[in-house]
Amino acid sequence: MKTALVFGGTRFFGVNLVEALLAKGVKVTIATRQNSRDPFGNKVERIKVDRFDKPSVENAVKDKEWDVVFDQLCFSSKDAEIIASTLEGKIQRYVFTSTLSVYDYGVNMAEEVFDPYTYDLKMVDRQEVSYQEGKRQAEAYFFQKTDFPVVAMRIPIVLGEHDYTERLLHYVMSAKEGKKVYFPNLEAEMCFVHQKEAGEFLSWVADIDFTGPINVCANGFITMGELVKLISDKTGNELGVTTNEQLESPYAIKETWTLSNERAAKIGYEFTNLQDWLPGLVTYLAK
Repeated sequence: MKTALVFGGTRFFGVNLVEALLAKGVKVTIATRQNSRDPFGNKVERIKVDRFDKPSVENAVKDKEWDVVFDQLCFSSKDAEIIASTLEGKIQRYVFTSTLSVYDYGVNMAEEVFDPYTYDLKMVDRQEVSYQEGKRQAEAYFFQKTDFPVVAMRIPIVLGEHDYTERLLHYVMSAKEGKKVYFPNLEAEMCFVHQKEAGEFLSWVADIDFTGPINVCANGFITMGELVKLISDKTGNELGVTTNEQLESPYAIKETWTLSNERAAKIGYEFTNLQDWLPGLVTYLAK
């Protein structure tokens, strides 16, 4: 990989991806609406584009080619079709960010639990379906309709110091402010991935001989009860739990929802351990 186009490279783990690519000497182009700044200065090239508008993408990529396209902004089969129709013949590989949400609740789920190669493909817009169904349809389109090699990185909730969603911060601040949070099942387990690991994995997987869906998460799981205790310990304030469903609660899972990262580990990726960095992250957010 010598050249790469990145959709969604200006924030969160998209920034970590670009940093990882630049460290490998890859010539990076960021595709953006140019409504926000990025930290890369003259280290990258930029093209102005609306990812969800086919004529905009078509015009932006005209007369250009890249070895790999990374896409954090694909949420439906229609989003996938835009890429297929505008970049066919211009790229050698396509790597996009999918999600744990393609699976229903389950324990240590392998990639085979959801099969995009046989899933009933429907052409839908992201506004017409749930997030889960949109991602399922995006995967189905790529693995059933395109000729170029595709990798779908399936990730759980991403955590990090620059998480704009502030989901983990919500619980930390609730503890500090003495507010209760809703958890329906404190025994339910979740897996997570750090933003740096998500970005570095994308860069890594683009350079190996692999296609298809692949799960990515740190080693180890945590119950919601353990998370509540961790936040209470690091903030010095007990995080109260309630059964009031009306309260905002980003991690309010009713059953265990975890991935197996065995496929990625078998082909050579070394994952971090969740317990090695999650306590430090909570401490950082508490400050």
